[in-house]
Amino acid sequence: MTTAQDGERFRRSPAFPIGLTLIALFFFAGFCALGAWQVQRLAWKRDLIARVDARIHAAPVPAPRMAAKADEYRRVRISGRFLHDKAALVQAVTVRGAGFWVLTPLVTDRGFTVLVNRGFVPPDRRRDYMRPPGESRISGLLRLSEPGGGFLRSNDPASDRWFSRDVAAIAAARGIGRPVADYFIDADAAADPGALPVGGLTVVAFPNNHLQYAITWFALAAMVAGAYIFVMRQERKDRRG
Repeated sequence: MTTAQDGERFRRSPAFPIGLTLIALFFFAGFCALGAWQVQRLAWKRDLIARVDARIHAAPVPAPRMAAKADEYRRVRISGRFLHDKAALVQAVTVRGAGFWVLTPLVTDRGFTVLVNRGFVPPDRRRDYMRPPGESRISGLLRLSEPGGGFLRSNDPASDRWFSRDVAAIAAARGIGRPVADYFIDADAAADPGALPVGGLTVVAFPNNHLQYAITWFALAAMVAGAYIFVMRQERKDRRG
């Protein structure tokens, strides 16, 4: 016995397989493309992690006058004289809690100034930390400038409120006239673990979820293919019936 519903399905069936096939192909191809893109991103991220890891554990090299993006996290060394009166306190959240980074200009013996993140100080010690006089030798990780501000917070030079380590803005606010490097250095930990500021707190972590994303996209492509096969088989049975 043929019901009204069967008749309705039969009347639309000539166009239905074609439309379904086009839609299924669109989503299947799209999900496969996204999965392949995530596989490419996975290879890129693993290569990036390997290159950064090699830089971090390499012997320090002389700090450059200007930095390229490929220099980030490179271990560098520099010597010079700190301008402690021009230091800037940048709000920070670290494994030691909330507090401030102490960014201090270092006038190098090579004719330029570089901002050095000497390390972390807690809020109650923001003015009470070591200020070594004379020549200082610094080693640490080269970091690219962080312009603009932090998450949902813009730097306010007029009020001396800093939420990111914006090299150009801090240098301008402190009136550093000599050439200033376009990066800052995260200083290594000091020999005295109890000394302030506390250096060596750089967190080097790159989220790497590309494998999970690739599996998800390919799984969705497989689901589309499975659903298409099921529906087409059912359609074939209905037409035979």
